[in-house]
Amino acid sequence: MALLGALVVPHPPLIVPEVGRGGEKAVQKTTAAYRAVAQAAARLQPETVIVVSPHAPCYRDYIQISPGASARGDFAAFGAARVAVEAEYDEDFAAALAAAAQAMDLPAGIEGESGSGLDHGTLIPLYFLNMFYRDYRLVRIGISALPAAVHYELGGLVRAVAKKMDRRTLFVASGDLSHRLLASGPYGFHPSGPLFDAWVTESIRTGNLENFLKPEEKMCDEAGECGLRSLQVLTGALAGLPFTPRLLSYEGPFGVGYAVAAFFPGHMEVKSIDE
Repeated sequence: MALLGALVVPHPPLIVPEVGRGGEKAVQKTTAAYRAVAQAAARLQPETVIVVSPHAPCYRDYIQISPGASARGDFAAFGAARVAVEAEYDEDFAAALAAAAQAMDLPAGIEGESGSGLDHGTLIPLYFLNMFYRDYRLVRIGISALPAAVHYELGGLVRAVAKKMDRRTLFVASGDLSHRLLASGPYGFHPSGPLFDAWVTESIRTGNLENFLKPEEKMCDEAGECGLRSLQVLTGALAGLPFTPRLLSYEGPFGVGYAVAAFFPGHMEVKSIDE
C-alpha cells in the first residue's frame, strides 16, 4: 500500500509560538493533537508528502500542482520572519500526477504560477512534521472552484500514482473549518458556522467522508468555510482503503474551527493528547 495514511489539520499561524507569543496557549488541544499526528506520521517514514492547501495558488477552473524543484516560506507576514521552512519538491510525482490528470481530461496540472513561496496552509503542517521527520519531498496542490467530483477524482489519482510509483506517501488535507463561530470572530457569527463544523467533525469521526461530496451549499457558504475542498481531495485519496478514522481534537476559541484528525491503518497507534 503506497498511500500510508492521511491527516486533516488546520493552519492558524498563531499556533506557532514565535507568532502566537503566548496566544497559542488558547489552542492547547489543537497543538497537542498536531504534535501527536505529526509524530505518528513520522513513524511511517513517508518519501513523499502531499499537501492540499486552500492558500496555495488557486484558479477557478484549474487545480494547480506546484511546479519547480523546491520552495521556501516563512512567517514574516505574521511577525516571525526567522521561522522558515524549506522543502524539496517531488518533481517526478508531480509530473506523473499531471500526466494522469491530462489522460483523464481532468483540469489539473503544473501549468500556471511558478516560483511561489510556500503558503501558511502548507507551512504549518510541515512545521509540525519537521519536528519529528524531514526525509521527504513535497507535492503541493491548490484547490479550485470546480465541482466536488473533480477534487475527488484528483484524490483518486494521487492514490493511483503513489501506488504505481511505489512511493511511500502521506496525504495532508490542510484547512480550517468555519470562520463564523463567534461574534468576535473574523466574519462574525452565523448559525451555519457551528452546524458546518458539527457536520464535518461527525463525518470524520464516523468515517463517512462521502458526505463531503454532497455538501449543503447554502450552509457551507454561510459558514465561511476554508477546508472543504481539501477534504474532497482527501475523500478521493482514501476511497476504498482500509484506514481507521480518528478525530483527535476540535476547538474554535477565536471563532474559527480547528480540527485535527488522522486516517491510519487499524494497527497504527496515535498518542492520546491527554497522555
